[in-house]
Amino acid sequence: MKAAHTAYESIEDLQKVTEESPVRCYDSEAGQKMMDAIDEAKKNGDSIGGIVEVIVEGMPVGVGSYVHYDRKLDSKLAGAVLSINAFKGVEFGIGFEAASKNGSEVHDEIIWDEEKGYTRKTNRLGGLEGGMSTGMPIVVRGVMKPIPTLYKPLQSVDIETKEPFSASIERSDSCAVPAASVVAEAVVAWEIANAVVEQFGLDQIDRIKEKMLRKCASFRGNFNENTGS
Repeated sequence: MKAAHTAYESIEDLQKVTEESPVRCYDSEAGQKMMDAIDEAKKNGDSIGGIVEVIVEGMPVGVGSYVHYDRKLDSKLAGAVLSINAFKGVEFGIGFEAASKNGSEVHDEIIWDEEKGYTRKTNRLGGLEGGMSTGMPIVVRGVMKPIPTLYKPLQSVDIETKEPFSASIERSDSCAVPAASVVAEAVVAWEIANAVVEQFGLDQIDRIKEKMLRKCASFRGNFNENTGS
């Protein structure tokens, strides 16, 4: 089952709804189906995996690099998410869905908005393009495989006799995806913080914020040297 992509008033509202869900899902109907699936897997002595999504808002335009492979923001975020135990895939925006679409259905057109300045009509690429942030919300998803320790163990091999052998039965959670989503938030936050400090090169929060505001304002085309707004 998949959570519906519904509009939210603010990232704070989305976070509040997510935190109140036992499976950290903002879609209550899908969340209930997830809990039912977890209970069913537990009853069958099995386990299930899933997908977690992390959204980053407020990222300035141009953080990262379009040249250096080790400084590309999407590369850093992908590596961080895949470093989480049991994670086997990562995507940004529409991700793997882009493989079945034409270019005109994938890329985000750039427009001018009187309030926002340079922005995009859509956010199919998940706030990242060419290894850098676009100023749109960064949307990253990670795929977690089911936990391998099962109450109905799979076949293995005895390393001494080379004979077939059932894996040991240990304590096992039927699903660890909700817990893993917290870890995903943490590793993404760490990489975002690193990228911001690297980009703006300061060691004081207030000065970093000031420099970020200057950069954001320059893309709105209305920066005032005196007010910084």
